[in-house]
Amino acid sequence: MAARTSLELGGDAAHFVAVEDVDELEAALAWARARGLPVTILGGGSNVVVADAGLEGLVIAMRLRGVEYLTRGARVQVNAMAGEPWDSFVAATVERDLAGLECLSGIPGLVGATPIQNVGAYGQEVSQTIVSVRVMNRESFEIRDLAAEACAFRYRDSALKRRPDRYVVLSVTFGLSLGGPPTVAYAELDRALQAHGHGPGGEGATLAEVRDEVLSLRAGKSMLLSAHDDNRRCAGSFFTNPIVAVADVERVRALAVEQGLVADGAELPSYPMADGRVKLAAGWLVEHAGFSRGQRHGDFGISTKHALCLVHHGGGETAGLIALAREVREAVADRFGVELTPEPVFLGFADGHPLS
Repeated sequence: MAARTSLELGGDAAHFVAVEDVDELEAALAWARARGLPVTILGGGSNVVVADAGLEGLVIAMRLRGVEYLTRGARVQVNAMAGEPWDSFVAATVERDLAGLECLSGIPGLVGATPIQNVGAYGQEVSQTIVSVRVMNRESFEIRDLAAEACAFRYRDSALKRRPDRYVVLSVTFGLSLGGPPTVAYAELDRALQAHGHGPGGEGATLAEVRDEVLSLRAGKSMLLSAHDDNRRCAGSFFTNPIVAVADVERVRALAVEQGLVADGAELPSYPMADGRVKLAAGWLVEHAGFSRGQRHGDFGISTKHALCLVHHGGGETAGLIALAREVREAVADRFGVELTPEPVFLGFADGHPLS
C-alpha cells in the first residue's frame, strides 16, 4: 500500500482490485461478502495512514470516471464520478467560468472523497455547493441519491464519514454559478490578491486568478504534490483546527499571555464560528507547544513550511509517524489543554484510532 499513498507508508493489502464502473464495484463487493472479507475503499491515497501490518480483506480502488454539465440558467449542475482527480475537475470548472470550487484548487485526491471529509480550504467547503451524492449501499447494492441535508455536513466531517461501512460514493453533483464572482473570504488569500493589484474581497479578480493565487499559496506551504519537494511524503494537514467553547479560548489566551507567547490575548489566532464556538489555529498551537518547522524525528518530522504537516523523509514505518503524531498531540494537550483531532483516515489499525 505504500506505493498507493502520499505518505509512502503501509503494509500490503491481502486482496486488491481497481474498479472502473458500477458493475465492477458491485461484483467486487459481492466477491468479498461471499468470502466474509472486510472491504476498504481507496481513493487517491492522499489522506490515509495505513498500518505497517497492511490491510486484511479486499481493497477497492475507485476508478469511475466522467463529468457531466447540466445548465439551468445561471446555475450549472455538474456531476463528477468518484474516480475523477479532484484538482483536474476544479480546473475544468474554472475554465468554464463556474464559480464555487476555485478556492479548493490544488487539493490532492479524488472527487469521491470530498463529501466524506467535507473538504475545505481558503474559505470554501464542498458542502457549500454539493447538491447531492450518489451512493451504493455496501450490503444491498442499492443505489440512491443523498441530498446535501442528508449528508449532515460539519467541519471536516459528514454522515458518510461517521458511518464509513454503509455506503460507497459513486458520484457527486455540485451546483455552481456561471459567471459568478470568486469567493474571497480568507484573509491570507485576500491579502495575496490585493498585493497583486486587486481590491478588498477579491474585487476585480477572476476565478482563474483566484485559482492561481491559491495554488501559489499552497505551493509556498508544500501543500501541492511535487516530486521535487522534500516535504512531499505527507497527508496534508495532519490535525484539524480545534473548535472550542468561548470559555476555552479565554483560558488559552490567558495561558499564552502568562507564558509570554503573546503580549496580548487578542494576538492569539482565533476565528468565531456561526454556532457561537471559536476555531483555533492548530498550527499555532503546535509551534508554541515546542515544535518547529523542519524539526526531524528520525525518518519523520515537521514540514519545513507548515507546522501541521507531518512528513515522512523516506525509509520509515507507519509506527514512527504515529509516535510523532502522538508526541505532538500530547504536547499541545499538556501545554494548552486542547485536544487535536487527526484529519487523515487510519486504515488497518485494530482500534481505528492509534493516537488515543
